[in-house]
Amino acid sequence: MNILQAVKEALESLSANKLRSGLTMLGIIIGVAAVIAMISLGRGVEASVNDQLAGVGSTLITLFAMPDREVRNPQPLTLSDAEALMDAAHFPEVQAVAAEINLNASVSFGTINTATSILGVTANYKDVQNLHLNEGDFIHEEQVLGQSAVAVLGARAAKTLFEREAGIVGETIRIDGQPYRVIGVLRSRGSGGLSFTQTDNAVLIPITTAKLRLAPERVRGEVDLITVQVRSASQIKAVSERITETLRIRHNIPVGLSDVTVFVQKDVLDALNQITSVLTVFLGGIAAISLLVGGIGIMNIMLVSVSERTREIGLRKAVGARRRDILMQFLTESVLLSLVGGMLGILTGWMIGAVIQLISTQSGSPIRFALNVDAILLATITSSAIGIFFGLYPANRAAGLTPVEALRSE
Repeated sequence: MNILQAVKEALESLSANKLRSGLTMLGIIIGVAAVIAMISLGRGVEASVNDQLAGVGSTLITLFAMPDREVRNPQPLTLSDAEALMDAAHFPEVQAVAAEINLNASVSFGTINTATSILGVTANYKDVQNLHLNEGDFIHEEQVLGQSAVAVLGARAAKTLFEREAGIVGETIRIDGQPYRVIGVLRSRGSGGLSFTQTDNAVLIPITTAKLRLAPERVRGEVDLITVQVRSASQIKAVSERITETLRIRHNIPVGLSDVTVFVQKDVLDALNQITSVLTVFLGGIAAISLLVGGIGIMNIMLVSVSERTREIGLRKAVGARRRDILMQFLTESVLLSLVGGMLGILTGWMIGAVIQLISTQSGSPIRFALNVDAILLATITSSAIGIFFGLYPANRAAGLTPVEALRSE
């Protein structure tokens, strides 16, 4: 018996018991679908995290004042600290440095009044944070030095105040009752959770203007955050260590202590990716249990099939069928059951992922479904292996029957 004959006879045998074959494949379908859905969704979540970090920047170091408990006289971060980190002689790896202060204030236009975040920023804030404009310009260095009353609106803030996101440049808004001319509107960035500052619902003004008009009580030059952009991700660790030491010396903090916390974006990405990978493997392992159940179902139904077809096996052997012919016949049926079930499982898993992606998108928290070729190959190879593994014992049992014993059975 060749392979084609074995496949043809297996198809005839399986089609003679369509309901039983369908129910047997159901375990494989559910198992493969669960594995495909879990692995693909896990990879989708990991890709979303990578996209969020790429939008913020994987070479960023964020500094904020959070002293160790033993520090007796912690100092705030200042603009002079930011300028010190831009010294090319001491920090040649640093590409740019941006500082900001975060405030809350009442913003109004006409009859619309809303409370929102006010960000006082330096001129290079846009480049460091990888922001893009829908229209207009960002804050220039001259406007920072001149303490100009200009503002750049986040996309959501613009829509709240003007009920549109375009044609806003040149309008005048009021922040705590004081007029500011709108010079630009930012493109929406989304709700990426890897950045300390969300700009979509914020109003950005020069840091000097914010200090003068909205926070005159603060220490001179004090800032809330300093963001350092490093030229290469491989340099981040060394640069962050030198930054910590430089600020320790500037703030006159004892050796071994610090009054500044250094937050590295790449470390967060690595940690999140590790967690996501572990969860993907864990969920995939749980889903694979149903594949085991499906395999046991195939073994069970093939044993029943051997019992029902004992006389057929005896007749085939009596007319010259060899042991390997009987083995191939039943093993082919088992593999076909698992292969067809695996293909239907891949389709079902894709449909489950597409539905989850659609529902998550409509709910405002999109989860990408990333179905890769390797996941499909893994599911196909696994289902075939299950068919061979769990079909081997029934096939071997059928092939081991002697013609006399098989023909005597009722």
